[in-house]
Amino acid sequence: MTDMTAPAPLLPTRTSRQTAAGLAYGLVAVIIFSGSLPITKMALIGLDAVFVSLARAALAGIGAVVLLTVLRPRRPRRADLAGLMVVALGVVLGFPLLTALAMRWMPSTHAIVFSGLLPIATAVFGALRGGDRPRPAFWVFSIAGAAAITLYAVAQGGGGLAPGDGLMLLAITVCGLAYAEGARLSRHLGGWPVICWALVLALPVMGPLAVATMPQDWHAVPLPAWLALGYVTLFSMLIGFFFWYHALSLGGTAAVGQVQLLQPFFSFGLAAILLGEPVGMSLLGTAALVLLCVAGTKRYAR
Repeated sequence: MTDMTAPAPLLPTRTSRQTAAGLAYGLVAVIIFSGSLPITKMALIGLDAVFVSLARAALAGIGAVVLLTVLRPRRPRRADLAGLMVVALGVVLGFPLLTALAMRWMPSTHAIVFSGLLPIATAVFGALRGGDRPRPAFWVFSIAGAAAITLYAVAQGGGGLAPGDGLMLLAITVCGLAYAEGARLSRHLGGWPVICWALVLALPVMGPLAVATMPQDWHAVPLPAWLALGYVTLFSMLIGFFFWYHALSLGGTAAVGQVQLLQPFFSFGLAAILLGEPVGMSLLGTAALVLLCVAGTKRYAR
């Protein structure tokens, strides 16, 4: 007689494979995103920060139009437009523009330390927007992570915050809100269509502004700056999100989200290789402390 209480042998194997695939896709996404800040800094060597931010959004918006036309995902409802606007303002315009402006005053490694707060900001806004009630330890780790970044910025600024520090804090805030709103929308729109619809929504504004801010002498812009603009357009704005959302759907948010803890260290490596920026012990120590706080918020989020 067959034992009906015995577990199905294939289910754990399938789950394990899905999780492994999710981690692999997540690692690819994290490597792609880790290049965003140092490569944006490279683009600023020959291009204006405002033009870089507008052009990457406009060019990615054209790509999004093509993808939505060919793949035809579910169309957003009228009630989704406000949320997509938040995503557009935070991810398409706010974070790229604010970080590019901030890096006028700071090396990319300094900005990378601030970016370690992004998972915390996303978790906080996710809790507020989703009506979750995190355990008290969640807020302790969140405040500790923010305090670590603030103390580092004050120490580097000679006892005060520089203008770039304020821009980075604002960038992390708006991006965290946009990530949380995008996660909410992706439950019924799907993952990658959210960023595509947000890009299309912003395109009528970003396109004309990008044309208006184009450099007058294109030949004076070095080739690495153009290549950097191409990277943040194609990979940071589009392809990276495709890998990331596919990873979350395969392996689950809890498992795949931990891969994001590696992103600052990949970014430090790229900043050192591409820009020759030094990575000191205070930088690594602060980043490690922030990542511990991020791990704590993930553990006590519910």
